[in-house]
Amino acid sequence: MKKHNYSAGPSILPQEVFEKASKAILNFNDSGLSILEISHRSKDFVAVMEEARSLALELLGLQGKGYQALFLQGGASTAFLMAPYNLMKENGKAAYLDSGTWATAAIKEAKLFGETVTVASSKEQNYNHIPKGYEIPSDADYFHCTSNNTIFGTQMKEFPATNIPVVCDMSSDIFSRDLDFSKFDLIYAGAQKNMGPAGTTLVVIKEDILEKNGRTIPSMLDYAKHIKAESMYNTPPVFAVYVSLLTLQWIKSKGGVAAVEKLNDAKAALLYTEIDRNPLFKGAAVLEDRSNMNVTFLLNNPDHAATFDAMWKEANISGLPGHRSVGGYRASIYNAMPIESVQVLVDVMKALESKV
Repeated sequence: MKKHNYSAGPSILPQEVFEKASKAILNFNDSGLSILEISHRSKDFVAVMEEARSLALELLGLQGKGYQALFLQGGASTAFLMAPYNLMKENGKAAYLDSGTWATAAIKEAKLFGETVTVASSKEQNYNHIPKGYEIPSDADYFHCTSNNTIFGTQMKEFPATNIPVVCDMSSDIFSRDLDFSKFDLIYAGAQKNMGPAGTTLVVIKEDILEKNGRTIPSMLDYAKHIKAESMYNTPPVFAVYVSLLTLQWIKSKGGVAAVEKLNDAKAALLYTEIDRNPLFKGAAVLEDRSNMNVTFLLNNPDHAATFDAMWKEANISGLPGHRSVGGYRASIYNAMPIESVQVLVDVMKALESKV
């Protein structure tokens, strides 16, 4: 029977992507070679990299607007370091919004490079909401935010207007909703939550913000060098990039980001409606900041946990337990999660109500 995969990452991918990727493992492009063994300098893989970079910009509406897309290694955790290395001046300043665990990790790295101002934080409320009403210092070299907080189930619905470069970690909601992406100067996202397998990180950067901070940057951490080398400064994660390309093609086939957003809205509405209706459950995040990607919720009576856990496991649901920082449950409903799987979870929640 089908597993309904609610894992927060590595996470669900479209079935057709799995099928195409599995064929490529045996024989890629009828070359007689596996995608796992072809040269990254081969004509076939160079075409993959070029299409993946181009399609990423196309889906974000950034083609021809001075942006470059890169597929790098090291995850968002390395991007925490690369952002200040590339954008913070010597004796400079950066402004950060602290909305969760990964924002905190990014702040920690930035502090290695210069003054790092936390403009607002929701830590005291265990990150159950997105901070608002803060001011961004105009003399900062850039402002950094995290669009979606995987652990706590919160998501930025609006982004502040500022005259300084805006950097955003979109690891868990990239390509899930239609935004004016030209408002961002640097976007980075680990692939393993909504775009592909673990092993590559998408970076989308406006070229004119680079090489202005006066720093000597190690080659592997220098965005300008990666752009010049067309995302092949060193051997790229070939398979992860290929599967990411297949996922981007799948998004385009669905009608692009705007069409995918409508599906995501429907899935989130279905699940949140049941959480709010069912007297056995409550949401963990503040209503106005609820994430459409990671739905966090709790049982009002912990004594029902054993029964509920047995029921969702019996329904072939996987990956539902919440992060230890929040407890309860976390349903990650990324782009590839079908609404039919969300309905299965809702049906289990309704069945629990009639059982206890």
